Amino acid sequence: MGHLPVELRDQLSIDTPELVSLEYPVAGIGSRAIACLIDYTIQTVAWFLVLMLIALIGSMVDASSTHVSTSSPKSSPSEAWVMAIMFLILFAFQWGYFTLFETFWNGRTPGKRILRLRVMQQNGRSIGFLDAFTRNLLRVADIIPGFYLVGLIAVFATRQSQRLGDLVAGTIVVHEQKIETPLWDGNGARHLTAGLARVFPVQMARSSGIPADKVGRLTEADLELLENFNSRKLDLPLETGAALAARLAQQMAAKMQTEVPSDVSPDTFLDSLASDLRSLGRLAKS
Repeated sequence: MGHLPVELRDQLSIDTPELVSLEYPVAGIGSRAIACLIDYTIQTVAWFLVLMLIALIGSMVDASSTHVSTSSPKSSPSEAWVMAIMFLILFAFQWGYFTLFETFWNGRTPGKRILRLRVMQQNGRSIGFLDAFTRNLLRVADIIPGFYLVGLIAVFATRQSQRLGDLVAGTIVVHEQKIETPLWDGNGARHLTAGLARVFPVQMARSSGIPADKVGRLTEADLELLENFNSRKLDLPLETGAALAARLAQQMAAKMQTEVPSDVSPDTFLDSLASDLRSLGRLAKS
């Protein structure tokens, strides 16, 4: 499934306020099963090590108690204590493993990270603790009657390959790889893709160099569009953000009936323009 052409794979499309379509390939049965197998292997190894440690501690407690009491063999308090700890750790490994990793690793477990998969909300936002807890609490239903049969049926029956836990929590598992598609299609429609977040260089806002009367031709809606772009650009691949910044800079320059300065990058120009608009707004209110 990982080698299928983009057009043959299910995709999660998200429309942002900047009129950009972000697309992620939906993870299928194969990659999710391998990631789950890796996670269960890690769980089993960790559970075995913890079990050995508990058994060692329990034997030490039993050995010390034999020097104190030689009563008839019955279930000792230490055995009950060991069993209680075992069940508690089993619960933590079964539900806490997936929930905590997906909460604090941005929707990833070790298995998903190796396979470059991520759980996210259907609107493209990162999942929180409640989302991760809900989808993993229902894992027990997906397992019924064994070998994830219910979960497999749900994945095959849903368009975006969601098991019961995903349907209830409103989540979806996607590949983190970037889809290589053109920035503009043949009809001139905007078509951008999403991938791993890339860090943009931080630049100090400065005057755009555009006269105030020309900047004044922009509206509050334009300022909101600029601020939405600035808040979301870190979630876009570097080349996608640069292409969108160039288009947005040209759009703003056209509305102001001027040209984008050639001595600054489009991204810097947009930051400066947003700063100028905010300044004009404060002056207008004063």
